[in-house]
Amino acid sequence: TTEESYMQVIYSKTARLFESATQIGAILNDAPEHVELALQNYGKYLGTAFQLIDDVMDYTSDGEDMGKNVGDDLAEGKPTLPLLHAMRNTTPENALMIREAIEKANGMERLDEILAVMKEAGSLEYTTQKALEEADKAIAELEVLPESEYKEALITLAHVAVKRTR
Repeated sequence: TTEESYMQVIYSKTARLFESATQIGAILNDAPEHVELALQNYGKYLGTAFQLIDDVMDYTSDGEDMGKNVGDDLAEGKPTLPLLHAMRNTTPENALMIREAIEKANGMERLDEILAVMKEAGSLEYTTQKALEEADKAIAELEVLPESEYKEALITLAHVAVKRTR
């Protein structure tokens, strides 16, 4: 799995839902086409940012905060962006270890080693930075909207999506 293909998975899994929700708001309010497109894009970028932070939180939050345990995505064999980044930015041996953990869905046995590789590679920081970039793109899409409390709420939502801890 490449980063590009993973981003497509995120779009299909999460961002498309956000995109549809924000687009339907524009449609129901008879917004001009350029506003509809901007809100659709806002949702796409927001959903992507949200999912990327979820991927980071899988390795940084405890079970009580998230309702799932650290490393659940790895245990389920899900190749998330932090794992893909770590595989690209480590030794061939470590990359193979991570790949096998994903393919066999037995990553919990090697979780500490994999977390160490991700830390050394800066994978969680990389993924967080990608999420922040997506949130910035979402906010930029709102430039077409007039200043209002609703626009401010959408901007705040984008900030909260990338700063959340649950």
